[in-house]
Amino acid sequence: MRHRTGRGRRHRLRHRAQPARPSRTGYEQITALSNLDRVPGSIDETADEVTRAGGRGIAVACDHADEAQVKALFERVQREQGRLDLLVNNAWGGHEAFDGVFQAPFWERPMVQWDAMFDRGVRHHVLSSRLAAPMLVRQGRGLIVTTTFWDRDRYMHGNLFYDLAKASMTRLAFGMAQELKPHGVASLAVSPGWMRTEFVLAGHQTDEAHWRERPALARTESPRYLGRAVVALASDPQVLERSGQVLRVGDLARTYGFTDIDGRVVPPFEMEAP
Repeated sequence: MRHRTGRGRRHRLRHRAQPARPSRTGYEQITALSNLDRVPGSIDETADEVTRAGGRGIAVACDHADEAQVKALFERVQREQGRLDLLVNNAWGGHEAFDGVFQAPFWERPMVQWDAMFDRGVRHHVLSSRLAAPMLVRQGRGLIVTTTFWDRDRYMHGNLFYDLAKASMTRLAFGMAQELKPHGVASLAVSPGWMRTEFVLAGHQTDEAHWRERPALARTESPRYLGRAVVALASDPQVLERSGQVLRVGDLARTYGFTDIDGRVVPPFEMEAP
């Protein structure tokens, strides 16, 4: 049984910075900038995509800020599936406090953004991991993948809180690896590049069929590129040897020989110098 927490897509936004409108906060601000009526995607649509791809998608509504709901989710997995092989931590509430500003010095950042990224971001990953760990330890095998952002320890200028949150997720994967490895369970941090999520496509006024017409999207990768990296790691009988590492999807593509859905080996995303 494979379980993926959260919406299952990592959003990297590339809109021009604009001042926030007082009447719009969080996802309302993002959808307004993207000319969307609602946040794209749903758990039912995601489950349907999994089923169409040959798996069995099961949609379960879960508020990852509510420990009781998350506990009930893992109890259901144990009850219905009998085991857990792979946990992908991807739940993220960091955009709930989005105010339309993408780059600003930390002293101008409201503390509500810290709460969104840590209490509804890093905490989500910790909570799911601690509930999954006993199942994996009993089995004596399994893998926890924590999605993060990492560019060789470079600093993300203009967004200190985001930089700290992602660094915490990377350290979380490392720390869990130290305690899980003796039990045969691996823990890794995996960093995708700039993914063509629905938000990114909408922000550039295009869709998956026409994104190549936007030169600014040339460096993007599909969300399935990350998915193929996770599959490669989960299928690797020697994955425990990598436990504790932070790995970039572009590097994994070369190591395991997979490509993005368009046949490209997209190189790892690297930030531009400030």
